[in-house]
Amino acid sequence: MPQSTLKNEQANKVFIIGLPRTGTTSVSVALLEQGLTVAHQAFTKQAFMLADAVSDAPCFSDYRQLDVLFPNAKFVYLDRPLDKWLPSMQMLLGRMMVHLDKDTGRFHPVMKRSFNHCFDIWQIEDVADEAHLTACYQRHQQQVLNYFAGRDDFISIDISIAGSLTALLQFIGLPLPSEVECPQLNLSHLNGPQLNFPQLNMGRNVASWDEYKHPNKISANASGPDKRKFFDYRLD
Repeated sequence: MPQSTLKNEQANKVFIIGLPRTGTTSVSVALLEQGLTVAHQAFTKQAFMLADAVSDAPCFSDYRQLDVLFPNAKFVYLDRPLDKWLPSMQMLLGRMMVHLDKDTGRFHPVMKRSFNHCFDIWQIEDVADEAHLTACYQRHQQQVLNYFAGRDDFISIDISIAGSLTALLQFIGLPLPSEVECPQLNLSHLNGPQLNFPQLNMGRNVASWDEYKHPNKISANASGPDKRKFFDYRLD
């Protein structure tokens, strides 16, 4: 099993708190390639302990609680233009809703309550309604920006913008790789070295993380001293 590459398993975590379909898979893969252990979703305490970086559920709903548990962590919000995010999110929900059912859905309870917290999936009849999803996105974005206002342990990036990977690596404090070291990354030399994220999970593809093989991947359900127990906190 991969070991956390950071000296203190309680410190220096990186939490990717953008909503689904904002580039969480692309960011996760990019950080794997930089040598970090990464969990794309984490539903046990052990998954959080082993991972240097955690993305997606439950980070996008639980960032306040994670901020308390990991006071030295850094937080990365992923922004995406609404006209790109909306159809992608509608497609995702169309596939996932049957598995997010409160009583019969097969997805992990932590994942279910994260989606309900941000998208009201158990209260709204048409969860994929454009107006509803727009309001959810804007509410989440504003809450995140308000919570982290004025802090230097927070960054907001749009992974489609040139140089966004460079900005993230510098924010985390990781050295910038060369094009020879990481040929899969798009390195532009316009206006200086600019690293861009790999474009993964595009279109109707929602399984790229499962298909991507890497020794530093951390299972969302990793078992540890507390078995597969999650943290004891509750969402407001």
